[in-house]
Amino acid sequence: MRLTAKGRYAVTAMLDIAVHQEKGPISLADISERQGISLSYLEQLFSKLRRNELVSSVRGPGGGYKLSRDAGDIFVAQIVDSVDETVDATKCAGRANCQHGETCLTHELWADLSEQIHQFLSSIDLATIIANRTVREVADRQDAHQEENIERALAQEA
Repeated sequence: MRLTAKGRYAVTAMLDIAVHQEKGPISLADISERQGISLSYLEQLFSKLRRNELVSSVRGPGGGYKLSRDAGDIFVAQIVDSVDETVDATKCAGRANCQHGETCLTHELWADLSEQIHQFLSSIDLATIIANRTVREVADRQDAHQEENIERALAQEA
């Protein structure tokens, strides 16, 4: 099975917004710093997320991105699908041409697994993930690191 960085990063960035949504719009620079994802890559992902109406953008000072609907109404599979990512356990990318242009012996098994994974991701919403205590602890740690970096940068400027 392969879920590339594109799908993982999109879910991570959306989860970052969900965790921090009480602070207002979240900048891609903040997500980039907290999650270690390049800003230019996030810009590409958020173009697709916005087009698929999972996020909306706020312009101007204090601008950034916010979820377009409640975190409980955004499912992981929607995020993965919106960035043109597939969860596919077949070696033929679902084309059924695995063995010299024809279906291999295990194609249906791997295709069924792919469907099960997609159904599983369709059942998990962002609100459920952020309700997990461990996820909150990780977010708190990332926030603390970000604040330390800001303080360090300010001290160097002084």
